[in-house]
Amino acid sequence: MDRNALQTYGTQQVMTSSPVKLVALLYEKAIVSLREAIQAIEAGRIEARWKANKRATEIISHLSGTLDHEAGGEISQNLQQLYDFMLTRLYEVDRNNDPQPARDVIGLLEPLHESWRKLAEQAAGSDAPAAPQAPAGVTADAEAPRPAEADAAPTAAAAGGVNLSA
Repeated sequence: MDRNALQTYGTQQVMTSSPVKLVALLYEKAIVSLREAIQAIEAGRIEARWKANKRATEIISHLSGTLDHEAGGEISQNLQQLYDFMLTRLYEVDRNNDPQPARDVIGLLEPLHESWRKLAEQAAGSDAPAAPQAPAGVTADAEAPRPAEADAAPTAAAAGGVNLSA
């Protein structure tokens, strides 16, 4: 498959996904990017490491910046602290050309990704309306309604500004 077709597919996947699925995609792309950074370090490809680590950093920064602390309460605050820790660790990847901080962050991202992936599958497989509602604190846009009973998480305005196909 050529690169343009992959980009078109990636764009289509983002544009047609639910907010919950978009968060799962962001976690997935951050993990893939960090694995690319590790491979680049091992191969001595500094620019490739920097680009991959930058992409992961942008995704985590976006997730952090879209947390809804008002709706999310303690869970939102905990995610904020986790994202801040991840971003600090990713700085070490570039500063020291060290793959271990990237591995550590992958270890933190994988359970989050798995949880959001399962949530997206449940939403897609349920008898929910065509566009399932995301948990509280997750919005597709400023006017999206939020269920009051769910846990907080990043808003999925989601891939907004983050290129998942890069």
